[in-house]
Amino acid sequence: MKIVTAFALPPAAVALLGEVGTVAGPDGWRGELAGADALLCLLTERVDAALLDAAPRLRIVANAVVGYEHVDVRACAARGIVVTNTPGVLAEATADLTWALILTTVRGLPQAERSLRAGEFHGWGFWDYLGGDLTGATLGIFGMGRIGRCVARRAAGFGMRVIYHDRTPLPAGEEAGLGAAYVSFDDLLATSDVLTLHAPLTPETRHAIGRDALRRMKPGSYLINTARGPLVDEAALAEALRDGPLAGAGLDVYEREPEIAPGLLELPNVVLLPHIGSATRDTRTRMAMLAARNVHAVLRGQPPLTPVPT
Repeated sequence: MKIVTAFALPPAAVALLGEVGTVAGPDGWRGELAGADALLCLLTERVDAALLDAAPRLRIVANAVVGYEHVDVRACAARGIVVTNTPGVLAEATADLTWALILTTVRGLPQAERSLRAGEFHGWGFWDYLGGDLTGATLGIFGMGRIGRCVARRAAGFGMRVIYHDRTPLPAGEEAGLGAAYVSFDDLLATSDVLTLHAPLTPETRHAIGRDALRRMKPGSYLINTARGPLVDEAALAEALRDGPLAGAGLDVYEREPEIAPGLLELPNVVLLPHIGSATRDTRTRMAMLAARNVHAVLRGQPPLTPVPT
């Protein structure tokens, strides 16, 4: 069997796949699709009907990331193609990055570093480079899935109160373990000192943080997004950062990635990262290995480990 990969795999993944077939790619991988039984891909590849038509033997699309909005799942299902993703293995790394953004944004670290590099630091000053406080503040979490729960667990170390909103509240015991309280979306906006986004991208959550939601956020609050760019209306966010009520924002994902809204690039109170939430060596290796294990299972006639719902 033939396995096509759109990205470079670690040696362990290549060895595992070698037990069930031959591996082609990543260079010129599209030219290998005609005889492919499996495809390993990333969010940078659009897996649509046209691609599927070019791969008539395809049995599995192993998506090596969590999100799968770039995959036409219905078209795959209609052809009997299994779609998988990699939930869980990147939750801790993304939660770490979320907290890095929270700390960097709230304390105004980029502004302070730019000032130092520009030669403006002339010694310690009592009222210089002031940021916000986390201890005693309220952390709001929109989307309490795996990553949201990892973020909530870390909040205790900063002495923060945790509130959250999701389609379905957590069981009472899990809420107690996380020290988190369920609130309405309106209360989440109005009460959070720091609002961090961890919801999936669906028709219901697209632009959930739009102009109206931003206007209802607490004055002087901060917005963090390490989930999906289109959860936020970036034009409206730029307005809220420039004119209020937001004091700052930290973003790792973007509405039209890799394009960044010009209004955001011009603002000093927004921290912009190049989609690095899961970018640790161990995490990316685990993601590739889980994708490979899904292919290995399906090509051996076994159920996939982490199928995407159809």
